[in-house]
Amino acid sequence: MDTLFDETPAGEGQTRPGPQRGPERGLPERHPLAVRARPAGLEEFVGQTHLLGKGSALRTAIEQGRHHSMVLYGPPGSGKTTLARMVAARSGAAFEELSAVQAGRAEVRAVIERAAHRRANNGSETVFFLDEIHRFNKAQQDALLPAVEESLITLIGATTENPAFEVNGALLSRLRVYALSPLSASEVETVLHRAASADLGIEVAQEALAFLAARSEGDARTALNALELAASTAAELGEESVTLARVEDALQRRAVLFDKQGDRHYDYISAWIKATRGSDPDASLYYLAVMLEGGEDPRFIVRRMVILASEDIGNADPGALSVATAAALAVDRVGLPEARYALAQAAIYLALAPKSDAAGRALAAAQAHVRDHGAAPAPAWLRPAARPGQQGSGYDSPHSHPGHLSSQEMLPESVVGERFYEPDDAEAELALRLEQIRSSRRSEER
Repeated sequence: MDTLFDETPAGEGQTRPGPQRGPERGLPERHPLAVRARPAGLEEFVGQTHLLGKGSALRTAIEQGRHHSMVLYGPPGSGKTTLARMVAARSGAAFEELSAVQAGRAEVRAVIERAAHRRANNGSETVFFLDEIHRFNKAQQDALLPAVEESLITLIGATTENPAFEVNGALLSRLRVYALSPLSASEVETVLHRAASADLGIEVAQEALAFLAARSEGDARTALNALELAASTAAELGEESVTLARVEDALQRRAVLFDKQGDRHYDYISAWIKATRGSDPDASLYYLAVMLEGGEDPRFIVRRMVILASEDIGNADPGALSVATAAALAVDRVGLPEARYALAQAAIYLALAPKSDAAGRALAAAQAHVRDHGAAPAPAWLRPAARPGQQGSGYDSPHSHPGHLSSQEMLPESVVGERFYEPDDAEAELALRLEQIRSSRRSEER
């Protein structure tokens, strides 16, 4: 394994030797479409509006050519390399690029030496883009510190891992962290439209672009690579256009007949609910997969999970609600694609949990009684007293009785004797507890 402290044999671990400049138009055809389609300026950049909105720190720094050391943290294909190149291009700095997967001591030392040479000869600056920076160990990261501290290089690290855990504190304290988000399907489609019209030279069906956008999981590079392969194959076979079948083959995934705005949107969530309620984990996972493959919003799915946890499981397994709400938090904090694991875990748990709709039936019964008879006034002893801190008149605290149970009636006089909650078979423990409570209170009344 290469390190900064072991010499790397010639020809290994090197990427783009010598100073590299920012993005250029007119790249030869041998460059991948993802490179040819790379935007030259912020006006062409798609996505990351939370970082690049008007007046934002990062946008202002790029527009004014004021580069600074940073870590770009985000999923593949979200624009990390493109942003790094823009920083260098707008500032006029030389651009050096290495991957921490391959780089060893010789490569990093050469970058720093070239940066020193530029500064000494003409005062020019160097932006060093280090992809997969989390792959450097602590000693390798520490070796970059002097060059960063002396501003010999402007370090831009890119990582798909949380830099708080993967970049050591000494180096991280000298870098500003920017968190990038996965591109939305519409943003990926915008990228694909531009590339198809400018670089491919062959017509692409709209449904093919929409499919790639929906199925690339926010990764523009994956979508562009698949589009390029599909276009190349279609051209070699003499086809007039790139079809849905051709991009399916290139991406090795099949289009799912799923309309997020139409009937199928409701058909599949209904099927998932009923399969999960029916305690079939295989069917639950199948319909979950259909929705995810079709590009359904995971927040819509997980909201139904939270509802089902109480509506169809309830106190038969109180842990179900905790699992569902934890999945909702994972969707919010992590997002797709990683949050699919939490969704799958929750789907299996909810499907296998014992089922009970007793809570919903009990509330419905209580609401029906209120609608039919109105709201009776609460007994005087349950109402608040005139002054804060005092109990209502005649209130008998259960904590002063054995078992913390009082025989005092809690329902309004006109409702005494009504029963709304009836535990079902899946709530046997609660049924036993309820009978014990009612029996004890009856004994005290006597």
